[in-house]
Parts: sequence; structure tokens; C-alpha cells
Amino acid sequence: MTPRLTRSQNDKVLFGVCGGLAERFGTDAVWIRLGFVALTLLFGKGVLLYLIMAIVVPKSTALPEAQRQAYFSP
Repeated sequence: MTPRLTRSQNDKVLFGVCGGLAERFGTDAVWIRLGFVALTLLFGKGVLLYLIMAIVVPKSTALPEAQRQAYFSP
């Protein structure tokens, strides 16, 4: 079963869209962020696509890393 596309809670700068895409496709989030920058500079559509994905893609239900460590530490 392939993992669902969700916004990342661990690897996020604004809304976690790039981190979620990176987790889904098994790549580094930096490459996804550079892709959005390139789309913005070349075609002017990167920001619009990012904002649409921030609204449409659901948040991940996993706890953020810092909360997970605080919750499960003795």
C-alpha cells in the first residue's frame, strides 16, 4: 500500500507541503522546495500551487518529532 500524501508535521517551513511531498516520494524536501521556487520563477505558478496544496492536502496525524520525544521519554 502506498502512503497517502499528507502535510508533514516534522519537516515543515510554512505549511509542510514540501515536507509531505518529500516523505511521499522518498526524496529530500530541499529538492521539492527548489522545484517550487523554479516553478515560481519560470512560470509564476509555484506560489499558487503551494497555497492550493496547503488548503487541499490534509495534515499528517503523526506527532511532530519534538512532541513524540517529550511524550514517550521517561
